Amino acid sequence: MILVTGATGLVGGNLMWHLLQENDRIVAIRRSTGNLQSIRTIFSFYTSTPDKYLACIDWKIADVLDISSIREAMHDISVIYHCAAVVSFDKKQEILFETNVTGTRNIVRVALENNINKFCFVSSIAACGEESGNIIDENSIWKETYNRSLYSKSKYLSEQEVWKGINEGLNAVIVNPGVILGISGTNSGSSLLFSQVKKGLLFYTNGGSGYVDVRDVVKVMIQLTNSNISGERFILVSDNCSNKEILCLIADGFGKRRPFIQIGRRTLWLVGMLFEVAGKVFHFHPLIDRGIARTATNREYYSNQKIVMAIDYRFTPVKKTIFEICEFKKKSKM
Repeated sequence: MILVTGATGLVGGNLMWHLLQENDRIVAIRRSTGNLQSIRTIFSFYTSTPDKYLACIDWKIADVLDISSIREAMHDISVIYHCAAVVSFDKKQEILFETNVTGTRNIVRVALENNINKFCFVSSIAACGEESGNIIDENSIWKETYNRSLYSKSKYLSEQEVWKGINEGLNAVIVNPGVILGISGTNSGSSLLFSQVKKGLLFYTNGGSGYVDVRDVVKVMIQLTNSNISGERFILVSDNCSNKEILCLIADGFGKRRPFIQIGRRTLWLVGMLFEVAGKVFHFHPLIDRGIARTATNREYYSNQKIVMAIDYRFTPVKKTIFEICEFKKKSKM
């Protein structure tokens, strides 16, 4: 039986849809407070009868920080897709490190105890190294620098927990997706970007990164898990795009005005600092801080050649992905 953690998130939800095209039933973990409406929205992107497929999921109430609940949920499981993570650049350190690092350590520990056949871990390009303007690949060395966010460090350390498991005999593969575009059913991550542009966004920064369709991410995960490949990590990126390019494509998809006002690194950093101070004084969580400002103005390039060569995969162009997401959001009035 297959187990999916982080099942109510962007990757987990889309992964379950694709798994259910090949499996009668799957097991998924959610917390007691988990919202299943997001899964219904994700499934609605693929079908007009989402409840038919929702009925094929065996839900287990568990928390990655509660190892006893993980042990119970992992009963009779042979394959694990570990997607659970906090994806944020502005969360407090303890929240990121507890869920991403300790949670992954717990999942790996129980997977080893149960002699799981295959383990697929969703890491991030944030856990990859830097190449000072050169193209980043799987061999680039991660270093803790000023530009590294707490999220980046948490994903790097969580990936190390999987490598430790591999050294102890865990049959595992790791994927490092870029910025993931897709329907999530929530207003966070890349979905928040679509919402902001739909309302009208005139500003952009000079940063940029690697982007990928969530459907490509989960299809590659399934192919790797079903293969004999083990002890390897793969960067999953379709296109390297600037922030302006992405925002303009989304604006075009919604028929909105393209952003045209550039915000420089220093200006954004100053705004982030002012929001941080105001947040402390007036006791609110700032929408932007200096960490987010640094991330938004970095420009990095990633290579997808390793996965292309390994399984001959062809990624969906980002332009096509954005158009399809915008069309779905317009029709569903999201």
